[in-house]
Amino acid sequence: MAKDPENNARSRALRNIRTARARSRGDVHEWADTIIQGDRAALAQAISLIESRREADRPEVEALLAAMPSPAKPTRRYGITGVPGVGKSTWIESAGMALLDQGHRVAVLAVDPSSSRTGGSMLGDKTRMEVLARHPKAFVRPSPAGNTLGGVARATHETLLLCEAAGFNRVLIETVGVGQSETEVRRMTDAFILLMLPGGGDGVQGIKRGILEWADVVLMNKADGPAEQIDLAKSSLAAFRGALALMQPPLDGEPPLLGLSSGLDSDGVRTWMEQIEGRMERAASSGQLNDRRSRQEKAALDALLDREILMRMKSKPGFDQAWKQLQSESHRTQSAAFDAIRRMLDRLD
Repeated sequence: MAKDPENNARSRALRNIRTARARSRGDVHEWADTIIQGDRAALAQAISLIESRREADRPEVEALLAAMPSPAKPTRRYGITGVPGVGKSTWIESAGMALLDQGHRVAVLAVDPSSSRTGGSMLGDKTRMEVLARHPKAFVRPSPAGNTLGGVARATHETLLLCEAAGFNRVLIETVGVGQSETEVRRMTDAFILLMLPGGGDGVQGIKRGILEWADVVLMNKADGPAEQIDLAKSSLAAFRGALALMQPPLDGEPPLLGLSSGLDSDGVRTWMEQIEGRMERAASSGQLNDRRSRQEKAALDALLDREILMRMKSKPGFDQAWKQLQSESHRTQSAAFDAIRRMLDRLD
């Protein structure tokens, strides 16, 4: 099996955390206090534990989350997505710096793609957001996406809650890329920002229809450079504006914001963030934001229930052997796959 340096480093870090911080529940409260006081190293260690796939780590994760207080300030959650190369990291750094200038504390959860062969990931966003990562009131955390649909890491929701409890009242979630399943990030954020590339396809060809339907903000990024590039950005934006006009209006909130942007133009990004923040204030005043959060919590509970059922089933004695047998026989049997799985589960009950 291929060895992945990133996986090895993460495993070593988790071992060090377990060894150095083998805590009782009382110690977990001390750990929570350290995080609340602004210790970013303690926060990073807690997120590493959340990202662990070992079931033995779950009790400590749950105890730590329970020990964290509710956010002291109103929080805002922003999801940012776009095709690879659209300039997400540059745009997010400019947006994060703009929010810092407004007096907020900013956390960036940058979800990196994982290798389907080794499970490793690049985890390079911290180097691409170098200025933001060094700011004392910011926290940038790259996380591997794993096999989770939507490009959002399995533990992103818990990490989001932890960052908010730690005092970061603005959380930006950068996702892997775009696709139909990318709507998952929309279900855990207050505003979903879609960055597009000029010339990336006319109408909805360059992007899945579902992404456009879910987007709260659509920005044609990299609208900079020579006049030809800016003209291309304008024509591409016009095509997407026409595509959006054919779609159903949003179920809640205002119609999506559309416009040109460039991550290199910090003043321009600042102006966009002011508009987006203004929308969030109106949504909070009208009750729409609270309704959206309520739906998100219900969706999170559904996801947790699915995960718990799956983990309990996989932990049943005989599951591994029964699953391998079903896989080895799948090409020889005429039964439908769902029927074979149902019979396997019946045998395990």
